Amino acid sequence: MSAARTGRVGVGVIGAGVISDQYLSNLTVFPDLEVLFIADIDLPRAAAQAEKWNVPGSGTVDELLAIDDIEIVVNLTIPAAHVEVATKALEAGKHVWGEKPYALDRESGRALVEAAHAAGKRVCVAPDTFLGAGLQTSLRTIAGGAIGTPLNALTIMQSPGPESWHPSPEFLFAFGGGPLFDIGPYYLTTLVQVFGPVAQVSATASKARGTRVIGSGPKAGTEFPVEVPTHYSALIEFENGGSAQSIFSFESAQPRAGFVEVSGETGTVVFPDPNMFDGDTKLWTAGSEEPEVIPATGSTYTRGTGVVELARAIRADVPERVPGALAFHVLDVMVSIAEAAEQHGPVRVESTVSSSPVLPEDFDPAASTLA
Repeated sequence: MSAARTGRVGVGVIGAGVISDQYLSNLTVFPDLEVLFIADIDLPRAAAQAEKWNVPGSGTVDELLAIDDIEIVVNLTIPAAHVEVATKALEAGKHVWGEKPYALDRESGRALVEAAHAAGKRVCVAPDTFLGAGLQTSLRTIAGGAIGTPLNALTIMQSPGPESWHPSPEFLFAFGGGPLFDIGPYYLTTLVQVFGPVAQVSATASKARGTRVIGSGPKAGTEFPVEVPTHYSALIEFENGGSAQSIFSFESAQPRAGFVEVSGETGTVVFPDPNMFDGDTKLWTAGSEEPEVIPATGSTYTRGTGVVELARAIRADVPERVPGALAFHVLDVMVSIAEAAEQHGPVRVESTVSSSPVLPEDFDPAASTLA
């Protein structure tokens, strides 16, 4: 048996698209990580990102997977490629951190779970926003008993859609996209952290129009098809008896993003935007005319926080806080919401998961702990 590795954890990034900048701006400054290679089917794009972020290597996926010092693959491919790329990385002996969603359906999601188990590796999937100071402060406020037992929640995400600003938004309206699969993971992951696993869902859905037009970038003015519903209204019931009402919409001309409100026996906590890592928590108690504003305490680093938490968990041989089981459960919930809307009836959620423990307030992704 080979000795357990020590020291910094080598990282390779697959996918050099728009979101890679957000990851690389953090991954390249976290001392516990060492970004060694960027791969993409567009080799010049991979090379440009490697040069921009001072990463020593770039090239193909196979070249990346052949590098023994890379222990974690950060999978930033389009949703339709998530499972294929993650499985290939597992077969090469790598752990995986991926962008959401975990998969596009339960069957491929289960296959990925089984592949990870067979390889003895971890597959973790965004969002890691709940590790940020904003949501961690809200979760600590509830865990500290400020509102008693959480009973119900309301979450709202409404926008006209991302085609006005995203230069290549077609995949966001294809199978595996839409507001439910693109934005839902942030809200649903947050709700699971508060209430625990989902037991059953009901939902309705609509699609405002069959085509949309790209509004910016080199393809501006290009019309493309909308393949999925662009609005979902869901009623979510949790195993512990709590409930939530959630709206996920690309059909509203009036944006309403980042709304998560959790009410309990003695008060209400209003979370900051679950798509962000920072923001104040607001605590309302019975009879109060104004909320108590609780400043965020903790790390305000953004995407990639979960990668360094995973790296430290690997070195310590302890469970990570953004496990694959959480991502699979959220996938199961989203698929169930889509099925409930199509079938016009409730759908049981068969998977389950435990909420993750809150982080210590002094958790710092920029600290050097593995040197």
